[in-house]
Amino acid sequence: MSHAHTNLRRVPVQQRSADRLARILDAGAALLDETGYEQLSTRAVADRAGVPIGSVYRFFPNKRALVEALAERNLEVYAGRVVTRLEAIPEREWRAAIDAVLDEYLTMKRSAAGFALVDFGPPVPAAGPLDEEANRRVAGRLTELLLGHLGRGCDGAATDARLLRAVLVCVQAADALLQLAFRADPEGDPDLIAETRVLLHAYLAGVLE
Repeated sequence: MSHAHTNLRRVPVQQRSADRLARILDAGAALLDETGYEQLSTRAVADRAGVPIGSVYRFFPNKRALVEALAERNLEVYAGRVVTRLEAIPEREWRAAIDAVLDEYLTMKRSAAGFALVDFGPPVPAAGPLDEEANRRVAGRLTELLLGHLGRGCDGAATDARLLRAVLVCVQAADALLQLAFRADPEGDPDLIAETRVLLHAYLAGVLE
């Protein structure tokens, strides 16, 4: 299944154009860490990427569209890292699989450029609502990966729908808790992270056992 960027003005066809898009996104991610979202500008992104401003506008009408594309790329990178981790985990060890899902998110949160502000959706105010659309995308992708790794139950589509609902609940809950954990500590409050892990295990036991 393809999960390429869906919000580009122009999808790159040639490798040179794809490389330019990657440089633009890399520049945007780095500047998010340095200046924050409000101070981010397409001009600054173009300068950092070493491309004409027209190259940025060829792909994106504004900085929000650029950030949305960065969020999509983040999800692709995250999913790839989760898949790699799952390959080393026995099929029925679902707790280890959930730990891998959480641990890869934490690793990217701490180390990936721009991820602290833009993980899988554009930034929202600290006191604002969670990005429900982004969380639904994440839940859908994680459900897809977990079904592939853990195997489907005998109920088929009903099992898929139940797991999707459960994963969405977990993503929403973990999003809120981890936002709190990383506001309290730049590396993530270890006690809040530990409680998040306990919550995920306890809730999903009713679905995956």
